[in-house]
Amino acid sequence: MTRAKTTEQTAEHSSATPLGWVSFVGSGPGDPELLTVRAIDLLKQADVVVTEAPEHASMVRGVLGIPEPVEPTEGEETPEPVGPEFIDGGFGVDGQPLANAARAKAVVKQAKLGKRVVRLMTGDPFLYASGPEEAQSCAKAGIGFEIVPGVSSVSAVPAYAGIPLTTKDHQEVAVVTCNEKIDWSQYADNRTLVLLSGVGMIGDIAKELVAAGRSAKTPVAITRVGTTTEQSTVESTLENIAVDARAARMAPPAIVVIGKVVNLRETLSWFETKPLFGWRVLVPRTKEQAPALSLKLKGFGAVPEEVPTISVEPPRNPQQMDKAVRGLVEGRYNWIAFTSINAVRAVREKFDEYGLDCRAFSGLKIAAVGEKTGQALEAWGLRPDLVPNTDNQSAAGLLEVWPEYDADLDPINRVFLPRADIATENLIAGLVDLGWECDDVTAYRTVRAAPPPAPTRDAIKTGKFDAVVFTSSSTVRNLVGIAGKPHTSTVIAAIGPATAKTAEEHGLRVDVMSPEPSIEALTEALAAFGAARRASLVEQGLPVTKPSDRRPASRRRSRTS
Repeated sequence: MTRAKTTEQTAEHSSATPLGWVSFVGSGPGDPELLTVRAIDLLKQADVVVTEAPEHASMVRGVLGIPEPVEPTEGEETPEPVGPEFIDGGFGVDGQPLANAARAKAVVKQAKLGKRVVRLMTGDPFLYASGPEEAQSCAKAGIGFEIVPGVSSVSAVPAYAGIPLTTKDHQEVAVVTCNEKIDWSQYADNRTLVLLSGVGMIGDIAKELVAAGRSAKTPVAITRVGTTTEQSTVESTLENIAVDARAARMAPPAIVVIGKVVNLRETLSWFETKPLFGWRVLVPRTKEQAPALSLKLKGFGAVPEEVPTISVEPPRNPQQMDKAVRGLVEGRYNWIAFTSINAVRAVREKFDEYGLDCRAFSGLKIAAVGEKTGQALEAWGLRPDLVPNTDNQSAAGLLEVWPEYDADLDPINRVFLPRADIATENLIAGLVDLGWECDDVTAYRTVRAAPPPAPTRDAIKTGKFDAVVFTSSSTVRNLVGIAGKPHTSTVIAAIGPATAKTAEEHGLRVDVMSPEPSIEALTEALAAFGAARRASLVEQGLPVTKPSDRRPASRRRSRTS
């Protein structure tokens, strides 16, 4: 009886104080894309994330697609928080770094509340981290935990710098956490050395290694903020590294590599040599369209910053669109022409509203202004009958391939054109000349977005952006309207002749023009420009700089001025 009672009491106690679970997760060296699949899965499930570095909260929000918190304006209610709760495990309220015991206490406290806790740690939890001590605290408190290794900066940062730690000729490597008590004589051989926390005392370390027998000509590389687009590397030798590191303003976080493997960086450097490496690129597009362009730019090493300039809104009077869709279902039209992805989206939303699907297009011919619009139709289950040639995917290109109306072949001579409220009349005029009647229907409105924050406006005007990519004439007009004209040092890239002409009309000189109207071609053209610029600087023996690093003496003028 007594034993049964004890078990029952224990069960009651357990239900009253449920214990959570702690996942010690390595965040890697800095690049969010180096997070493991398991790490992302646990972050999605987490109730609480105990961070270590100031940038961890933004990293998690970015990975999970959670918006940054916005302070409510006066009179507004504080919005409900989205995603996990963030607790700073790196610094206390006084701004001082927390001791390992204090971090462990915060983790255990949250787990005892029955929460799923992710303890996010820089690099790897069990390598140069307080993971073992914090995990021991969980074990002592009877809290279950798991370890999710992260990509360690020990190997990742040198790899991003183009430095292999081992080769067939150099097969030994030693990792040293630096402090004042290291006996450097034990590292006098030719092993590759990876130094953690060594950048601040690199001069003294270099002297002691040379005194111990290492050659003063031994190659040394220091890479700071590795795997991020702020990464920079200085190459030197043991005899010169103190001066060179000071001149390059090397500071933590940084990884030091010592040994002949550093020489391979000359041929293996791949990250810092990307054509747009570190370029801050302004992406003025609609909120829906910006992510695809930003992803392409990131692939070339750029740091895209999205500034919405256009907001796509429903038409003020939906009756015209309602009437056109009913006419489509009733067989009023022979053709429907989609001149943008937004037009596809608008018609699809109207179909959803009426409970229709793509079967309502039966017997109707479909035209698309280009491949991207065609892909949006195919995602809906529709295959366009008419698409312009790839060298002229525009309204003009569509007119070039559009057939004349033939009363013997075409039972109906009417075309449904769902378009933006600011669409030009050229397409309609061309179709009328070909014998067709057009119902030009406002399917959506393009509205100028609100101005970006003051720091962004200042960056645009003062040349802190390296490039801006314009994907339509309206993005040019709207950006200038809400934020001002980009500085003359900023590289201007336009998606086609019409957009380039609009940019020039606003006093901008177009440096890059896409050979075809697509995001892929535009970003590749900008990357080619960046690569050519870099090659020219290297050939002249000049340091590789970004466009924002230079300030021309006089403003550039457009070709039309």
